[in-house]
Amino acid sequence: MKRFGIIGDPVAHSMSPRLFTAAYHGRYPYDLIEGSDFEASWQRFLREYDGINVTAPFKEKAFNAVDRLSPEAERIGAVNLVVKAPDGTTTGYNSDYDGVVLAIREAIPRPGGKALVIGCGGAGKAAAAAALDLGYDLTLTNRDTGRAERLARSLSVTAGDIKVIPPVGLTEALPSADLILYTVPGPLDGFPPEAIVSLLGAAGRPCFLLEANYRDPIFAKPGRYSYISGLRWLLHQAAAGYVRFTGETPDTDAIARQL
Repeated sequence: MKRFGIIGDPVAHSMSPRLFTAAYHGRYPYDLIEGSDFEASWQRFLREYDGINVTAPFKEKAFNAVDRLSPEAERIGAVNLVVKAPDGTTTGYNSDYDGVVLAIREAIPRPGGKALVIGCGGAGKAAAAAALDLGYDLTLTNRDTGRAERLARSLSVTAGDIKVIPPVGLTEALPSADLILYTVPGPLDGFPPEAIVSLLGAAGRPCFLLEANYRDPIFAKPGRYSYISGLRWLLHQAAAGYVRFTGETPDTDAIARQL
């Protein structure tokens, strides 16, 4: 029987075992592979498992350890899901990307316009790649502007096709945004949630806000925008990854009930 699990440090808090069990009604084992030593966890995966989810702080190490990378994982520079083939070779994926694409398509029938990604960590990288591929004109902002510029260069098709602004530039960028992808885990320095909300939906234009943080969201009460919960991102991310693990469609209603 196929076996799956999750590596990271820590992983005791992870919802993955509960979600995966619900997705396939307990037909496949799913374990927490705990430990702070990436190499030890990786070798255990190779010996005992057919696929793993990867969480912090191992995503970049997994990126470098796999034999092959999916196109989106290669562009984003991080892996959060690895599948082992029968011959023992491994392929790394980034299912965060899938989660963003599907969450946006679910909420917005015709994606497009101006997208603003706030935060350029792991979630921000996936969100930026997804928005770009959905046809949005993309602007990035991050406390470390250099990090945003590096991400723009890694994703750009042509020079200058992604705009990078410092956080102070949000005053001008927020009113014209059609989609905000907020990937910072808490309030942004210098821009409390109420300041961001006050700048959205200028002149009554429709605006959507997708928040990555589903545990302690700060924008969940809709204001002058339509809210997309990080739980939808999580659900679609999980389901897309599970299909890669098993080749079988998961029970998304069961996953949603767990969330």
